[in-house]
Amino acid sequence: MHTIDSNEAGPLAGLRVVDMTTSYAGPTAAMYLADLGADVVKVERPSGDDARSWGPPFVDDDTSAWFASANRNKRSVALDVSRPEGQDALRRLLAEADVFIQNVNPAKLRRLGIDGPTLREHFPRLVCCSLSGFGLDGPDAQLPGYDLVAQARSGLMSVTGAKGGRPQRVSTALSDIVTGMCATIAICAAVVRQRSTGEGDLVDVSLLDSDLALMAPRIASYLAGEPEPAPSGGTDSVLAVYQTFGAVDREIVVAIGNDIIWRRFCDAVGLPELADDPSLVGNAARRSQRDRLVEAISAVLATKPAAEWIALLSDASVPCALVQHLSEVVADSQVVARGSLLPVPGSASGVSVHSPFRLASIPVPRNDRFPALGEHTLGVLIEAGFTPDEADRLMADGVACGPLSSEVAR
Repeated sequence: MHTIDSNEAGPLAGLRVVDMTTSYAGPTAAMYLADLGADVVKVERPSGDDARSWGPPFVDDDTSAWFASANRNKRSVALDVSRPEGQDALRRLLAEADVFIQNVNPAKLRRLGIDGPTLREHFPRLVCCSLSGFGLDGPDAQLPGYDLVAQARSGLMSVTGAKGGRPQRVSTALSDIVTGMCATIAICAAVVRQRSTGEGDLVDVSLLDSDLALMAPRIASYLAGEPEPAPSGGTDSVLAVYQTFGAVDREIVVAIGNDIIWRRFCDAVGLPELADDPSLVGNAARRSQRDRLVEAISAVLATKPAAEWIALLSDASVPCALVQHLSEVVADSQVVARGSLLPVPGSASGVSVHSPFRLASIPVPRNDRFPALGEHTLGVLIEAGFTPDEADRLMADGVACGPLSSEVAR
């Protein structure tokens, strides 16, 4: 088995993951496992993961920045699993693996004999994780799913957008990234059980379920009697006041979560009469008079530059922030101090984002460059028991792609 340098070890060191996912959700899940120390082997079609071509922009003119951002710390094997020889090679990789992640259509998986139940018959300790649009059962299990479709179907888009405007997609791969996080959590839990009992598991994660989890408070509120929400420009929070406001020069956000913060806020902005008003005590009371409060607060905040308000409110311990553009985010002092942006090794422009967790046992984050397509095919096949000649034959026949043993020897 491929080993990880001791200075890169993490709590999942020694865990072998075969990642046969494409696009963004599955690769994100596998990358987080790799960040935690797992040895992740990315199995790609000979034509490569779709996301390699999702550009521009590209890193070093040939690989999508999106792909680079979700595939660090992995090794790439290119296999044509539509052919029997490719399926055999995949099963030999899985025989040595602890976790298998895929986002292939369930019908195709069964046709290839690499669906979860079938694999677990042969490899009972294997944790098999399926990522899909809508889950492995139900009337729509066979439908293809993308981030945009999940955001629409979950209701997430129905509450996003300008007040009185049309529903909008949250303008990042939200469903994909959250689904990747959910898959990572479930896989880690299954691995804990695997290590104590020797038994594997079937993990079923979908874009729709992940977005429903994001919508949990809105769904619960609606079913408890709240009117059905519509796009509001983020002004309909359960909290009051909790939204954007325009200063002289730009937008800021203010988050008032309790009566103590309400008092601090009113004093800081020169509206003590609002804090003293008994009809505004408690969040429910402030919600009932939200329009009145927003009008009064907007009038005051529009009189000074945003930086002055941020300084005043921060000094008063009122949660607030500038609405930053990405050019400001990447230079944000907290972002920089936390090392939240990881350069792509060997690239002048490529960057990925640090995983959203930090462990004391990993003082320096793993940050190996994303792999070239098929870069590690030969080495991984040899680890799985193929001889160099057998691996070369698979590549000569087009079943696998990558450097030949003679080329590696040079």
